[in-house]
Amino acid sequence: MKRMRQGQYEIVSTVGEHVRAFVPVPLPPSPPIDWSPALRQGFDDALVALGRLDSVTSLLPDVSLFLYTYVRKEAVLSSMIEGTQSSLSDLLLFEMEEQPGAPLDDVREVSNYVAAMDHGLARLRDGFPLSLRLLREVHRKLLADGRGCSRNPGEFRTSQNWIGGTRPGNATYVPPPPQQVTACMGALERFLNDQPEPTSPLLKAALAHVQFETIHPFLDGNGRLGRLLITLILCERQVLRDPMLYLSLFFKTHRQAYYELLNRVRIDGDWEAWLDYFAEAVTVTAGQAIGAARASRTAAPPRRHLAGPREADRTQPRHRQQDAGSSLQPRADPRTHRPRTQPRLQLPRLSRHPQRGDRATRRNVMNRCGRSDQDVAATCGTSSLNQHQSTNK
Repeated sequence: MKRMRQGQYEIVSTVGEHVRAFVPVPLPPSPPIDWSPALRQGFDDALVALGRLDSVTSLLPDVSLFLYTYVRKEAVLSSMIEGTQSSLSDLLLFEMEEQPGAPLDDVREVSNYVAAMDHGLARLRDGFPLSLRLLREVHRKLLADGRGCSRNPGEFRTSQNWIGGTRPGNATYVPPPPQQVTACMGALERFLNDQPEPTSPLLKAALAHVQFETIHPFLDGNGRLGRLLITLILCERQVLRDPMLYLSLFFKTHRQAYYELLNRVRIDGDWEAWLDYFAEAVTVTAGQAIGAARASRTAAPPRRHLAGPREADRTQPRHRQQDAGSSLQPRADPRTHRPRTQPRLQLPRLSRHPQRGDRATRRNVMNRCGRSDQDVAATCGTSSLNQHQSTNK
């Protein structure tokens, strides 16, 4: 469905040139989304796939190990879209304080992505709202060191940026001028918190991702944070209790269609074409994650009962009162049918490097994958980790 242009152009002067910067109108779209039978079926299929994905983790023998690998796979893929050359093996070697094969700055960027994701999910578990403050905190973690550390981490930009091309005059897209960023992001924050009207979580994630990429509020890291925003929304709204859905691989595989659909939304207001693409991305990606989880369960060796902390769990009450501030509900342990004693995704940490995981866990992952990115990719639901350069977003 074509609408009027979803914003207006402002003439700005930057780098000695006069260019047209696009300022989007606030969400939700107007007129409302035209829910054709095909589009509604696509979203229904996506929601069913998400429900299956959310339940499959109860079948895993070791959820923490699966998530440990899966989160890092997403970090590698999302960073590859921005042009980094780090592999999953490079990241694990870096976290074990060994020498990776990729450039160190590339590996740091991937490690920062893991830390940013961990920080955002931890804040949501503590009851912190999905807000501009949280997005700035996550961005600060994302650019803590490496190539982006000099580009104002955690601060909205105060200068004009552009996407594609060598200068603003031949750019593919010029986001809003810096003086409009705060107002645009304020409108997005209200939409994320169901103002002026409630929006279903999956639809909200689809719309908010486009709006965030259109505003491009930071000097660097917008693409990675925009993709991470999808996961944060679904976890914050408890559509997923674990961060199991990452669309970076689908966007990377179909990136030409991805960029074209973003532009169609801005120019023609064709939200329906984007939503159809997004629903397919969710359905396909959730199916891959379900397959990976089932494969992990099949490949896992049987566990022997060991005395220790689990014995203590038997003395605990059958029903625990959840912390009032937690936004991610703890799930019953499938082996004991008792509530878990702590929220999910408590990734182990090192005292020297808070953003890195526990050495034993990392060594376990490295041993299981034989330091082979192809093996890890198969475990995580992809067949390869081909590294491609693409236009920075």
